[in-house]
Amino acid sequence: MPLPRLAPIPTPDPMYAHLADVHPLVPRAEEPPRHPGPLTHGSLALAAELPSPAPDERRLRALAQALAEILAGRRPPQTVQTRLSAPAYASLLRAGKMIDSTRPPWVGVPRVQHPNDDTVEMCALVRCTPRSRVLAARLERRGVQWVLTEFETA
Repeated sequence: MPLPRLAPIPTPDPMYAHLADVHPLVPRAEEPPRHPGPLTHGSLALAAELPSPAPDERRLRALAQALAEILAGRRPPQTVQTRLSAPAYASLLRAGKMIDSTRPPWVGVPRVQHPNDDTVEMCALVRCTPRSRVLAARLERRGVQWVLTEFETA
């Protein structure tokens, strides 16, 4: 999950520019500041949790690829435990090996829908031999993290 970008605020003009010639501690207007200013200012310093943007297509495909590898028995389920809700992880463990394949599964480009600001739904074709399958998943925003809450394969 990428961290939010915080842009530095521009330095304001010094209030006491007329004292720069008199007082040596007041920086002159043409001098750059000696220390960069804080990345947050005022009430922004209290905003610890900024909403994260929806996961992009590349991250959704990587998550679907990991799920397909787990369902094919080629990856341990613990590798995605932090990205799944407790009920979804329990159903993943119950599902076990659902995809029989002689080769590793390959996930195509996911089709993504945004029912609302806090929900992402996707489906992707999982190519494996001898039969291809489809994987559908629903992710919901929980605080600043996106968590997979439901998945289904056929």
